[in-house]
Amino acid sequence: MTILLQREAKNDLEDATFWYEDQIPGLGKEFIGDVIATFDRIEENPESFPVVYKQLRRALVHRFPFCVFFAVDDDRILVVAVLHGSRDPNRWQSRV
Repeated sequence: MTILLQREAKNDLEDATFWYEDQIPGLGKEFIGDVIATFDRIEENPESFPVVYKQLRRALVHRFPFCVFFAVDDDRILVVAVLHGSRDPNRWQSRV
């Protein structure tokens, strides 16, 4: 299956990467690496992640307190948000 990111999810990822890089040089790169590893886990078995809202599933990023919210279609995985776990759920639920 192919993973596609909605524009908002790309913006989420970029914002978080820049924030981590501003905190400690190199940390943004580590964050991206962990998110990519999460995407790989999603691709391997998307149905193994829990449905948390309507058709959206959630995968946790291992080293960082972030969640990847995605939907599974017949031949693709659509990432709608990559957000900090403590963010208001309305922020990602409104993207469905």
